[in-house]
Amino acid sequence: MAKAGHGATLRQRRDGSFWLARRGGLSIVAHMKPNFLFGLTAIALLLATASLSADELEPGFIPLSDGKTFDGWKPAEVNKETWKIEEGAFVTRGKTCHLFYVGKEAPFKNFDLKVEVMTEHNSNGGIYFHTKYQAEGWPRAGFECQVNNTHTDWIRTGSLYGVVNIGACPAQDGVWFTQEIIVKGRSVTVLINGLKLLQYNEPPGTQAGSDFGRKLSEGTFALQAHDPGSVVRYKNIRVKKLD
Repeated sequence: MAKAGHGATLRQRRDGSFWLARRGGLSIVAHMKPNFLFGLTAIALLLATASLSADELEPGFIPLSDGKTFDGWKPAEVNKETWKIEEGAFVTRGKTCHLFYVGKEAPFKNFDLKVEVMTEHNSNGGIYFHTKYQAEGWPRAGFECQVNNTHTDWIRTGSLYGVVNIGACPAQDGVWFTQEIIVKGRSVTVLINGLKLLQYNEPPGTQAGSDFGRKLSEGTFALQAHDPGSVVRYKNIRVKKLD
């Protein structure tokens, strides 16, 4: 027998089902099968899990954002008001501006980065790696992993922009998806929702470009706000170093 609150007692019948008895006045009896209680137990476990850290949920991963502040992050000097925090996510609402990770965990060389992303229709964004802080303009160092499901630019989500361009869209607007970037040695692997989209192996002797580097080295991460018409949300940003 268990107390259910508000003067109610949870009792079990011989057949294994449960019923809820209330004190005072007319009692309303509700029959509850064990499966119902299993459901309640599952909910309780989910609530408990929600409070666990990134490392407890995914061993070795550390969070790079707290969902409440810009701690550890710094926007470019131009159009910095573009970046907002809404419901635990960094959100782009305005003109072009990039948000750089400047926290204590940088720099990153070999790593596994996971970001939850959601785009609105006709939106463009990006996740940069091996880059460095830049006060204005498109980041020249490192690589951009494209975020774009329906924008007019044909290069779609998960592409390594200008290096491995993919025209098929593995994600959908209006739905959260996990964009994962793994860098190990001279290899870059991109996964969307756990499914491998591409693997790029940098050819020996590759030289950095004059306008955009696009050469593996080390650096930090950055998120892109592409244009005023693009609304992209980034949250639950976490990384595991593989050095």
